Amino acid sequence: MSSEEDADADGDPGASASDRDLPDGVSLPEDLDAVQDALLSWYREDHRSFPWRETTDPYAILVSEVMSQQTQLSRVETAWAAFLDRWPDPAALADADRADVVAFWTDHSLGYNNRAKYLHEAARQITEEMDGEFPTDPDGLQALQGVGPYTANAVASFAFNEGDAVVDTNVKRVAYRAFGVPDDDAAFEAAAAALMPEGESRDWNNAIMELGGVACEKTPSCDEAGCPWRQWCGAYHTGDFTAPDVPTQPPYEGSRRQKRARVLSALSEHGPQELDDLGPRVRVDYAPDGEGDGSREWLRGLVTDLVDDELVAIEDGVVELRT
Repeated sequence: MSSEEDADADGDPGASASDRDLPDGVSLPEDLDAVQDALLSWYREDHRSFPWRETTDPYAILVSEVMSQQTQLSRVETAWAAFLDRWPDPAALADADRADVVAFWTDHSLGYNNRAKYLHEAARQITEEMDGEFPTDPDGLQALQGVGPYTANAVASFAFNEGDAVVDTNVKRVAYRAFGVPDDDAAFEAAAAALMPEGESRDWNNAIMELGGVACEKTPSCDEAGCPWRQWCGAYHTGDFTAPDVPTQPPYEGSRRQKRARVLSALSEHGPQELDDLGPRVRVDYAPDGEGDGSREWLRGLVTDLVDDELVAIEDGVVELRT
């Protein structure tokens, strides 16, 4: 989708921000201040309430960001509160047994268990290497184990108001539909940076992701959600609500990820075990001498993956959680 005509003075979509250095094919409305004010006012007047939006504690926000990666927010809310109740600050988490942290992750179905290991290591870095002080900018935050550009920028934005413009699936969908931004990562990044008002990364990044999450979903609800960008939005004026394809997470039920999680859960509950004792606790139809999924070799592959991830150890044929 692209905007082919410039807007006139009444604010129709497609006007170019001629005074901004944007890539070819990217145009934003001339009245950018009005665009920014409209979104921020909409967000500040009413938005979904998540507990991590009510704090500027960087540790609490980091935990929420790591948990939210490809995990439903409804499940994250419960897990987040329980995690912080058990390990309320980086020092408490750093002092915890890593096996307990991984077991918590598994018990709450939070996805890839490496994230628990990385979060535990990040807490150790903050406590032991940074004297308990969080870095405040995206570059500094990326020094933490397992923290990539997106998570670093989110923590910098929401904890310190020192972030850059976030570019996630929601932001891409909004930018593509509203302003005809091409389906290109560099174009999305440039447009997102140009849209964000200076010094407003905390509210802005929350607001534009909220817009994509409640008004500009795959099936949009522009009027029902009171989208603040309707007067500028190309999709709203043309009725063309196509958007970039969004990759989907493979189903968790029955997946290799689920079976890895069952290995960790069984070791956490029953302690060290030999492979053939572990097998039925991972898969009820475990057949040690069989072939393919459910066999001893299949289970050995799962365990080897977890050994490589430094989550379990195997010695003399006995598998145990690493501590």
